[in-house]
Amino acid sequence: MALRAGEAFLFTSFRGNGESGLHLLWSTNGYHWTALRNDRPFLRPEVGGYRLMRDPCIAQGPDGTFHMVWTTAWTTDRGAEIGYASSRDLIQWTPQRALRLMQHEPKTRNLWAPELFYDRRKGRWLVFWSSTIPGRFPETDDTGDDGYNHRIYMTTTRDFVHFTPTRLFFDPGFNVIDATLLEVPGGYLLVFKDERLRPLQKRLRIAFATDPEGPFGPVSDPISIDWAEGPSALRIGSEYLIYYDRYSRKRYYGALRSHDLRHWEDVSQEMRFPPGHQHGTVFRVSRAILERLLALE
Repeated sequence: MALRAGEAFLFTSFRGNGESGLHLLWSTNGYHWTALRNDRPFLRPEVGGYRLMRDPCIAQGPDGTFHMVWTTAWTTDRGAEIGYASSRDLIQWTPQRALRLMQHEPKTRNLWAPELFYDRRKGRWLVFWSSTIPGRFPETDDTGDDGYNHRIYMTTTRDFVHFTPTRLFFDPGFNVIDATLLEVPGGYLLVFKDERLRPLQKRLRIAFATDPEGPFGPVSDPISIDWAEGPSALRIGSEYLIYYDRYSRKRYYGALRSHDLRHWEDVSQEMRFPPGHQHGTVFRVSRAILERLLALE
């Protein structure tokens, strides 16, 4: 698992219900993770009717700026938005903004687990998340929890001020949440949670595309245990790792490993995470960035 020169990894995280804000973990091998700042938050939530910062996703753009989006609420009863902020160093952040990306769908129940992916070929960002629009997919309305019936929606932006019209991003024909993207040789890997309760799935699956905006397929068989969610993917040398919440297990956080993107083994026992780590995204940073964050201890 040789690192490229000067490379390190960070993992976003939240605690509890997301009230405390952004927490960060660090690692130099992708297996052993330590909380930064003694697990004190780096940024506290200031937008959204519930003032939560759940499922934080950070990605770095080609100019070095870090962009973050997050879930601000369980439901849209106090506003249908996701949170956004940016930073050059992960310490000082721009004022937080609420991105109202589903205003054209006033019946939307939720905007969950937003993710970012930079499309190098088109020079723009993909922003995508899970939403339920009641009655939109009636054939699967009875398969989820509490009437939720999600699909993945998306928009694109170059500046996080102007956005293309929101559209359906991924519909595998069933209830689906928590999608994440990783560029791989020959295309793009989409990892997501099959959210069906009836019949019980709640497992991770994958699909491939030659374009980051899809279409993705075919959908794989489940690659994880049941009651798994919140995947985030990373390549380290010849290994592909998918980290995920094992939220019904005593050992809360886990990971899958593959060398060919087809065969996956559970390597959760090889992982070390601090207590309370929940649904974040993993990304590379320079050693200089990591050293400045470590100096905050």
